[in-house]
Amino acid sequence: MMGNWWRLFAPTRAPATPAPRQTAFERNAPNAIEASHGTVSGDEVEEHFHRFILNLPPLVGDSAAPAREQALLQRLKEFCDGGRFDVRTLPRMPTVLPQLMRAMKSDNLNGAQLANLIRRDPVLVGEVMRVTGSIAYRTAHPVGSLQHAVVLLGQIGLRHVVTSYVMKPILMASAGASGQLVGQRLWDHAERCAHAAVFLSKGQCDPFEAYLAGLVGYSGLGAVARLLEKDLGVTLSTSSPAFIAGCAQVATQLTVQVGHHWDLPPPVLDALIEHADAARNAMTLPMSRVLHAAQRLAMHQLLAEHRLVDAEADYTDGSITQFPSMLLARCQQDLRKNFATQ
Repeated sequence: MMGNWWRLFAPTRAPATPAPRQTAFERNAPNAIEASHGTVSGDEVEEHFHRFILNLPPLVGDSAAPAREQALLQRLKEFCDGGRFDVRTLPRMPTVLPQLMRAMKSDNLNGAQLANLIRRDPVLVGEVMRVTGSIAYRTAHPVGSLQHAVVLLGQIGLRHVVTSYVMKPILMASAGASGQLVGQRLWDHAERCAHAAVFLSKGQCDPFEAYLAGLVGYSGLGAVARLLEKDLGVTLSTSSPAFIAGCAQVATQLTVQVGHHWDLPPPVLDALIEHADAARNAMTLPMSRVLHAAQRLAMHQLLAEHRLVDAEADYTDGSITQFPSMLLARCQQDLRKNFATQ
């Protein structure tokens, strides 16, 4: 099935959005990571990103905090390693999605057959029609039917629309009923990460699977925020870098559990598993490397939009040097073009 699928992966400027209001974290944190000689490191960006998502301010001279944090991290690990975290409490993907995913891998299905599958979910129908009615898909004749919209999108474009439609509410809900801020930040990062993963996937791995890995790669972080707030009943006024790193490690393990729960495609799940073990073993799968680089670049972009890192500073990260520096620079520029606020 042919179509204008390339439009979804071509650089298109996102509509301008107003600058976000500052939260308590942003007011108490430094306005931006201090750049040394015009550069910021990947470790600095990653730590600041996790603080931003979890809304945790830095440690400010509380000598008792590390001991409390160590005990809390142990509780988090026990909660997750012992299987006490019930992934069934997370939203499941709609039942129509696995059918659509299988169908869209087949070259034998036509637009009418795909349209019949999509009709089973009225909200998805509305999303497909909304996207094809946008400026990017504007044609000489209005899109008058679902089948016309499906053909216009093409297989890859349809995968993109379907996955975004499914994943946004799931990520928004993963942090719990009171975690709307965390959920929105997770989704903002997921969008940027998926975009960067497609950009970096050429010659490395399947672009759609890279897109999906980018969307779900930090889904466990929402679960950590939920555990801290609800199940563990913890509110921290300060937090050390070691505590942030511990939360990040727990989040990667939960992401793997969530990936199994969602029955993600094997290549995506394998990349999540290897990425969760990256601290002990080198990443060998191309998709793991694509995911890691995309996550780091998306972190930098999101923090820059919230003025928590200098957008103009050079971003250095030794862990993503498997990619040519010029390719990483072009990807970073593409993220700025598509997501930078005005």
